[in-house]
Amino acid sequence: MPKRPRGPRPPMGGGNMMKQLQQMQQQLAETQEALAKETVTASVGGGVIEVVATGDQQIKSISIEPDVLEDADVEMLQDLLLTAVNSALEQSQELAAEKLGPLAGGLPF
Repeated sequence: MPKRPRGPRPPMGGGNMMKQLQQMQQQLAETQEALAKETVTASVGGGVIEVVATGDQQIKSISIEPDVLEDADVEMLQDLLLTAVNSALEQSQELAAEKLGPLAGGLPF
């Protein structure tokens, strides 16, 4: 079996693909950075509880109307909080999918 000559490998024509991948990687990083700055807001109970989340699924704030605390129904408050947080995270995931989806569609393979 003949030995393969040593030395640098000949180019495989993948330079253009590598350049495209690097550009996409840069676009992805920029989009992720932008998502971290964008926010979505979910409110429940007619605005009694409001949750703000970033596009990278971080909860930034939770606001509770003081009137809700006067009635002090802990189970109801827990349910409202859970619903608001889950809604904010769902909206955040939808925002991320909307922003990142076009990048995934441009993959060269």
